[in-house]
Amino acid sequence: MQMEVRNLLKKQFSKSQKKYIKKKIYPLQFFFGFRDLNKLAEVYETDKFGIHFYTQHYQTHFAPSKNKKIKLLEIGVGGYDNPDRGGNSLRMWKNFFKKGQIFSIDIFDKTKLEEDRIKIFQGSQVDKEFLEKVTDEIGEINIIIDDGSHINEHVIESFNFLFPKLKSGGFYVIENVQTSYWAEYGGDNLETNNKTTIMGYFKSLLDGLNNAEFRIPKYEKSYFDENILSMHFYHNLIFVYKK
Repeated sequence: MQMEVRNLLKKQFSKSQKKYIKKKIYPLQFFFGFRDLNKLAEVYETDKFGIHFYTQHYQTHFAPSKNKKIKLLEIGVGGYDNPDRGGNSLRMWKNFFKKGQIFSIDIFDKTKLEEDRIKIFQGSQVDKEFLEKVTDEIGEINIIIDDGSHINEHVIESFNFLFPKLKSGGFYVIENVQTSYWAEYGGDNLETNNKTTIMGYFKSLLDGLNNAEFRIPKYEKSYFDENILSMHFYHNLIFVYKK
């Protein structure tokens, strides 16, 4: 049936008309309770599906929380320096989390893209004073997604500051992990355990999950030893669960 409808659309409507239908009519199915992140990503034209294939993993991890009153912070709005572009994934999250509050930060002024349940702050993901003000205003955060600069140093620094702000039982997600191997982003393609890279750094935290079995006299647990419940690695994507 779905295929028949698509074929009919191809024959009867122009490209611009089909685009209008996709943006205005398709979202109705989500209003009535059907929330598939792959489909939502297509409707809102976010690269989290298609260019990347993140939404299938988000669906798995976030589905149990979709009807909860969560607070989600995404680093990066999108659209670069154009104040009228971006916010696609924010609108997707707003639709998926019907009771959620969606927040974002961006180095550029994106406040024109704000709407009900979406608030945007302007500032750098490595400006600790700015991040402190943002997290103080938001309060306890359930989900943090880093889709910001993708610069290795920035990603690690943001995680070290923001993970402690995450609510117990929350998720911290890092996208575009491929920059771990790209020199122009501070990556290292030769020494893959280099702790200054995203992958190298997060791999270094894995052993801490088993710190109770360390046979190291007077071993002092790190904050991450005590607060990371689990870590999940996918293609260019990392999920970190907080205890």
